[in-house]
Amino acid sequence: MPKMKTHRASAKRFSFTKSGKVKRAKAFKQHILTKKSTKRKRNLRKTGYASAAEARIIRKLVPYK
Repeated sequence: MPKMKTHRASAKRFSFTKSGKVKRAKAFKQHILTKKSTKRKRNLRKTGYASAAEARIIRKLVPYK
């Protein structure tokens, strides 16, 4: 069986915790920031985690991480 190829876009976007959760960045922090409150922008800086269903898909895309 040949080695699986890593989906490079996913490898750049997601990282994994030691317990196996998938870490991700939160959305809506790129542009049109003037109308968003400071509190909302501050909370968007925090780490988000993928749901269990999404994590299973991401693990297939990034097999060796």
